[in-house]
Amino acid sequence: MQIRPPIPQDEARWRELWAGYVAFYRGDVPEVVTADLWAQLVRGEGPVRGLVAVGDAGLVGFATFLFHPSTWSLKPSCYLEDLFVDPQARGSGAGKALILAVETVAKKAGAFRLYWHTQEFNAPARSLYDTLVNRSSFIVYRKAL
Repeated sequence: MQIRPPIPQDEARWRELWAGYVAFYRGDVPEVVTADLWAQLVRGEGPVRGLVAVGDAGLVGFATFLFHPSTWSLKPSCYLEDLFVDPQARGSGAGKALILAVETVAKKAGAFRLYWHTQEFNAPARSLYDTLVNRSSFIVYRKAL
């Protein structure tokens, strides 16, 4: 499994995976947002960064993450916002490899924390996450504006 930053040639497959991710979470992301996200990921600069997982069958997963200031440290926090692996590639180690690669990037950037959220119903992902870190006791509240 190779983990690397996305390149322009990944766009079509990344968009397929992104659509699967958005559908899994029952979301609706406007095309203008998707296009902007892809542009940021390929640029590799700015607050939103990304990595992709490439296996024998090609691009099988992605992670997007960002750094932000914290009131608890002088160092930034790293938020793993999106993580998705093609259902056909689950169990291949792609998800774990992506998380560990984001952790490596976060450490190199001097972050003091890496964190992410998932839905309670996402049992397959949670079974992986539970092998990597203890779950926090925080409950997330969100209000659309």
